[in-house]
Amino acid sequence: MDLATLNTPQREAVTHVAGPLLVLAGAGSGKTRVITFRIAQLLKTGVDPRHIAALTFTNKAAGEMRERVGEILGNKSQANKLTMGTFHSLGLQILKEERKALGFPRGFVIYDTSDQLGVIREILRRLRDGDRRYDVKAILSRISLAKNSFISPDEYSIGEGDEYDEITAEVYGKYQSALKNFAAVDFEDLITEVVHLFENNEDVRARWGAKYRFLMVDEYQDTNRAQLMMIRALISGSNNLCCVGDDDQSIYSWRGADTGNILGFEKMFPGAKVVKLEQNYRSTPNILEAANAVIGHNTDRYGKTLWSAHKPGQNITHVIAPDPGIESRFVAQEIDKMCKDEQWSWKDFAVLYRSNLQAKGIEEEFREKQIPYKMFGGQQFFERKEVKDLIAYLRVSLNPRDEIALRRVLNYPARGIGATTVERLTSFAAGHQMPLWNGIVRVGELDGIRPGIKSAISEFTELINKLGIAIESGSPVVAQTRDLMEKIGLIDDLRSAAPSNKAAQQRIDNVEAFLASLGRHEVKKPGKSALLEYLRNLSLDSNDDEDKEVGNSVTMTTLHGSKGLEFPVVFLIGWEEELLPHARTLMPQAMDIMDMDHVADVSEERRLAYVGITRAQKVLYISRSVARIVRGKQVPRTLSRFLTEIPSELIDERDIEDELQTPVEAEELSSFFANFASQLDD
Repeated sequence: MDLATLNTPQREAVTHVAGPLLVLAGAGSGKTRVITFRIAQLLKTGVDPRHIAALTFTNKAAGEMRERVGEILGNKSQANKLTMGTFHSLGLQILKEERKALGFPRGFVIYDTSDQLGVIREILRRLRDGDRRYDVKAILSRISLAKNSFISPDEYSIGEGDEYDEITAEVYGKYQSALKNFAAVDFEDLITEVVHLFENNEDVRARWGAKYRFLMVDEYQDTNRAQLMMIRALISGSNNLCCVGDDDQSIYSWRGADTGNILGFEKMFPGAKVVKLEQNYRSTPNILEAANAVIGHNTDRYGKTLWSAHKPGQNITHVIAPDPGIESRFVAQEIDKMCKDEQWSWKDFAVLYRSNLQAKGIEEEFREKQIPYKMFGGQQFFERKEVKDLIAYLRVSLNPRDEIALRRVLNYPARGIGATTVERLTSFAAGHQMPLWNGIVRVGELDGIRPGIKSAISEFTELINKLGIAIESGSPVVAQTRDLMEKIGLIDDLRSAAPSNKAAQQRIDNVEAFLASLGRHEVKKPGKSALLEYLRNLSLDSNDDEDKEVGNSVTMTTLHGSKGLEFPVVFLIGWEEELLPHARTLMPQAMDIMDMDHVADVSEERRLAYVGITRAQKVLYISRSVARIVRGKQVPRTLSRFLTEIPSELIDERDIEDELQTPVEAEELSSFFANFASQLDD
């Protein structure tokens, strides 16, 4: 390990040992290098690897970090002894080891987002007779924010005239009770329950504080209050904390991230050392100067000035299009032209936008020109229906109290168990104060249900019981799952339900891919407890960032989704007021209550613009439309204030109004305006 390869601030951060340290790592400044070198340095000075924990926000980032530490040390066994993972994975580890102190059952499950939404839908169905006015995602968002702020259902306050606060107040307590009844926890519980445990049990807190003598946190600007409290409890025995982050890249307030955690670091951790990493190794100086100019308009920040030793590079191209259609056509044609004329590869390009709604036009143009692309923000592999169905069968076999999984498979594939029957079973179970599974098992006690349906229910319970017994006895899980698939006719159902043979085969391939994944895990860790661990980790992974490997394709993603990525050529589209910054931040009083995603203030929108600019390494295009169709009418657009904050000497304007029109289009436009003028004369 050669510390001479580090620049001065990087070396200062790496060699700091005792006490709190905040590393303000500007975009492209080598923060991962600092974290991995610092861990390697601690190990070289004799620190036991079992006393080091490094927390980040994705399992992929943690895995890459562990691999790089092993490479630096030339000793992978040392790196494998480190605790490296997400906050949620560490929270799960603590909950598993301390479940008795928490009163958790051995087989508790983790509900991912789709499971959580399922719980809320069922509560709404019972509360409001399935009232579809409410967006369950908006309710879940409020519950999650409340839990991360340690606001209990009894303490939840209702804003004046806010119907979503009212319905959330009704749902929240019932949601918590449902999780307990189902022997389930959600993502927030993986952190908040740990914090509650540490607060209420001094011995447990002391034990975990003694275990980790050095704690490192990546992407610290993205932490919420609950994660901060977990951090403080974990370092209570040592105070050796190193946090790496960038307040200028804090863009997730809508999911609870609190910029106060990083901005108030020195007050919360007295005596803290602060190191700024400002040398950028990614982008040209012209791009960095534009980024510095934009973010400099935010006042509540530490303040950094990114710089680079690279050559200045070319100016930013400001593209002015008459409408989004021509904007999209320009992007596609420019990428196509650069690949053919300048020897770029498709994977060198990214198109970034504020809202997924902006992607449609780009997609259409890419398809038209046969440009390969990959768009992020779609459905995750383990969220696909056919995969979720198989997972649900396994979950019920391990934990019949898991009502969300049970409801999913009770009539899948179809057994004739309709909604009316399920409602009767639910009412019967509730009336006897027992889980739904118990009510299903006792279906013979219910009058008015046809013998054929009772028989189908009995066959279902027998199927689940046999699967559970087989797994309990140590029978290979993959073999048992294939046997289950055959018994329920899963493959035949996938073929008959698919709109085409190609779609059917894709679904079957997804099932096979899941079985292969399950098989790889089973080889490493066979048995029931290993299966439970695998299913829990799947739930954690579903909350993780998706794998952004693109092959040789153009990347399409939102500005939020682009964080952590970099590309030689970047197109930032739709830089207009009400798109960036978004209308919801400019007119929050007019915000649609049904759409709570990505709500922030203008300062956060500016940070989002900064993130977009700093994704570009060599070439940057920023485009906007002069007009857009809004509710059927053409509406003039104003250029984004963030565009005006970039010094004019860094920008080359390119008005493409006439550039992309064919002769026919130009003739049609000329005729239109001539007719329009004659009508005015008349």
